[in-house]
Amino acid sequence: MADLIELYRHGQSMWLDNINRDLVVNDGLRRLTEIGLRGLTSNPTIFHKSIADSQDYDATIRDLIQADPKVDEHTLYEWLTVQDVQMAADVLRPVYDSSEGDDGYVSLEVSPHLAYDTRGTIERVHHLWKRVDRPNAMIKVPATKEGLPAIEQLIGEGININVTLLFSVPRYEEVAHAYIRGLAKCADPKPVASVASFFVSRVDTKLDPVLEKMGSPQAKALLGRVAIANAKVAYRRFQEIFFGSGEFEAQRQRGARVQRLLWGSTSTKNPAYRDVMYVEELIGPHTVDTAPSDTLDAFLAHGQIRPSLEADAEQASRSLATLPDLGIDYDRVMQALEQEGVQKFTDSYDALLEALKKKRYAVTKHYAGV
Repeated sequence: MADLIELYRHGQSMWLDNINRDLVVNDGLRRLTEIGLRGLTSNPTIFHKSIADSQDYDATIRDLIQADPKVDEHTLYEWLTVQDVQMAADVLRPVYDSSEGDDGYVSLEVSPHLAYDTRGTIERVHHLWKRVDRPNAMIKVPATKEGLPAIEQLIGEGININVTLLFSVPRYEEVAHAYIRGLAKCADPKPVASVASFFVSRVDTKLDPVLEKMGSPQAKALLGRVAIANAKVAYRRFQEIFFGSGEFEAQRQRGARVQRLLWGSTSTKNPAYRDVMYVEELIGPHTVDTAPSDTLDAFLAHGQIRPSLEADAEQASRSLATLPDLGIDYDRVMQALEQEGVQKFTDSYDALLEALKKKRYAVTKHYAGV
C-alpha cells in the first residue's frame, strides 16, 4: 500500500488527473488532500466526461439559461469549467499556502483549437487567468512550436503555466529554455510556478505494436520500456538544465522556482503490464505525477515507493539510441504523438460543446413549453 505523504518525502507530488463537481462539492477532493494529494489537473477529455456524462451540472445549466436564454454553448462551457477550477482551487488553497506556492494548483486548458496559434493562445490565457482569479490556478498551454513563444511571454507576465502535450526530449529542452527566458523578463519571478507535462504511456501505446510486428529480440526487448526510458532521459536533461549548468542560476538568485517535470498519461493502457508501472518507475525529486482516479486508487492499494527515476539512467539512454537501429524515427514518432494529442483534445472539446448545445436546446424547449 502506497502512502502519498511518503511519496512526497521522495520529492514527488501526487496530483489527480480528474475534476468533476461531485468530487469538489461533496468533500472528496478535501479528503484526498488529507492523505497527501497536492494538486489537480484537467483537460477537455476530462471535462467532456464530467459534464456530458452526468447530471451534476444540469441545475447550473438551467440557471444560466434562465438568466440569459440566448447564452451559447461556448459561454456555458467557460462558466462551468471556470466554476469547477475556482472551487477546486479554494479547496486546495491550504496546500498552496503551506507549501509556499510549490503545490496546491488546479489546471485549466485553453481551447485546443488554439494549439497552433501563438497570439490566440496568449489572448485566451489572459482571459482565463483573469476569469479564474486564483493564485493557485495554472493555465495549460500545449508544447507546440507555436506554443513556445506564448509560454515565454506568459511566464514573463507572471502567469502560472502548465505546459502540456510534451513527448520528445528535444521539445522538452525548448520548453525549459522558454521558461527560463520568461523568468528573466518577469519583474518578480518568486510567485511564478510552472510544470512541464511530459506524457508517458502514450509512447508505448504508439510504439509497442511496431516493435511487436518487427519480432526481433532487439525489438521485443523494448516492449513497454520506451516510454519510461524517454521520461528518464528527459529528467536527466532537467537536472542538467536546472542544476548542472549556470543557465538557471541568475533566476534562482532572484527566488525563481525550477519548472518541475510532471508525468502525464500515467495510466497503463496494456493489461499485460503492471497497472501502476508508469507511477512506480518515475519517482524522484522535483517531479509531479498526475494520475487518473483509477490509477491513483491502484497506486494507493498496491503501489511501491522507491527512488526509481534516477535508476538505470544509462540503460534508458541506450534504449532510445536503439530506435534508429530498428528503423524507428524518434522525431517523427514524437511529432505524430503531439499532433494526435492535440486532435484528441480538440475532438473532446468539440464533443462537449455539442453536448452542451443539446442540453441548452432541451432546457430552452422546456421553458418555452414546447
